Amino acid sequence: MAIKQFYTAEDIQSFLISNFADVLGISPESIDVEEHLENYGLDSAQAMIIISKLEQLLGFKPSPVLLWHYPSIASLSQRLAEESSNDSPVKDKVGGTITATNFAPPYLDLAAECILDPTIQPAGVCNVAIENPKHIFITGGTGYLGAFVIKELLESTPAIIYCLVRATDVTEGKSKLQNNLQQYALWDEKYQDRIIPIIGDLAQPFLGIDAAQFQSLAANIDTIYHSGAMLNYVFPYSALKAPNVLGTQEVLRLACQTKVKPVHYVSSVAVFESSAYAGKVVQEQDDFNDWQGIFLGYSQTKWVSEKLVKIARDRGLPVTIYRPPLIAGDSKTGICNTHDFINLMIKGCLQMGTFPDVDYMLDMSPVDYVSKAIVYLSRKEASIGKAFHLQHPQPASLKGLVDWVRSFGFAIKMIPYEEWQAELINNVTSQENPLYTLRPFLLERWSDEQITIPDLYLQARRPIISCAETLESLKGSGVVCPPIDSQLLMTYTSYLIQTGFLSLA
Repeated sequence: MAIKQFYTAEDIQSFLISNFADVLGISPESIDVEEHLENYGLDSAQAMIIISKLEQLLGFKPSPVLLWHYPSIASLSQRLAEESSNDSPVKDKVGGTITATNFAPPYLDLAAECILDPTIQPAGVCNVAIENPKHIFITGGTGYLGAFVIKELLESTPAIIYCLVRATDVTEGKSKLQNNLQQYALWDEKYQDRIIPIIGDLAQPFLGIDAAQFQSLAANIDTIYHSGAMLNYVFPYSALKAPNVLGTQEVLRLACQTKVKPVHYVSSVAVFESSAYAGKVVQEQDDFNDWQGIFLGYSQTKWVSEKLVKIARDRGLPVTIYRPPLIAGDSKTGICNTHDFINLMIKGCLQMGTFPDVDYMLDMSPVDYVSKAIVYLSRKEASIGKAFHLQHPQPASLKGLVDWVRSFGFAIKMIPYEEWQAELINNVTSQENPLYTLRPFLLERWSDEQITIPDLYLQARRPIISCAETLESLKGSGVVCPPIDSQLLMTYTSYLIQTGFLSLA
């Protein structure tokens, strides 16, 4: 049983102002307690730091979803003060992890969310060149996959690339796009005149673009690649709906206005996370009507968003859907997103000296394979109307990865998940280990069915994603998914060690 500490709303508000400023690297004086927290750009890791600090202060672990349902420091402070003063016992739910017990998010019916604005109707038929579009609009260009898709489009087509980007002006937008390409070693000065920033925001109506520019884009763009989304392992559906779901609706609106433009939508294999598909083989063109058992807010938004894309398809819009799994680094350079969940887990587990002994297959696909496959398939007329799975065709086991890591001299043990959880709670007590900020997520219980993180790792609870039709469509293209072997793992490890992300010491 945890000992709760009692604080007033004013005490908690002062604490939150100080810690938000510290985490975000801004002045406490610049924080408005009535401002929506999303407007400060809080990401998953930063949210977990705040939750961890609150746990230390209050004596119980607030549910991470409180950061959305009480979305300002003022409202969150008031809610936490109420919980702090609640005399009811705080239950020990997972190996000593304390969670506020009297907060439950509202019931969510994902099927009821699948409503596409009826005014979004294709204006005639599509007459643009599928193979060599001259003007391309892309979302997600400042993201990881988006950078590689831009690079591939620049190399494979002569098109001008119009990139939606959040920025104060065109100069800043251009800088963001260029810096993102540079950090993944993808930038070349010859691209300077072919990348055009479009200042906007996925979470806003008409993508945050003024009416005149929206209409101009609608008239000039030939094709759309929609890979933008907010990826957050903490926030619930309601927090991610605006950028991920409503943003997709606005992209479909742009595609239908003035002239019909094909939409290439980057979805996720997460649309099959429902327990209804556990252990079953799902193929590319299979429908997915079951959503019960999808617990991550991000996965829920991808389920609804793809449904909207399919509604638009049924209205006559040419769409192609791509479903990647977790995306690994570049197979040639090893360059990767070191802030993603996989790399943070590996680094954290190495620091702990233990990995959870779970039946899990590494079905991640290298980012260069995913981007090349998307661009190649998008330029084939036969792809229109279809979905493609970019799952790794030959996944490797987590146990195999651990054995390979041991070959470097790391003294790594695999222990039962419950024991690993206990070590996480008792031994990971500072931000020096990246798992510290992920503790609330890793120890969270999912729904009334008591689905836990190890359940998500068990192969029996996961669908079997078939990519046979995708591989057939890629035949003769030269686009081949590299095997997860010692050569690939060495490439990744060398990069992580070279950048200082991992240490052999």
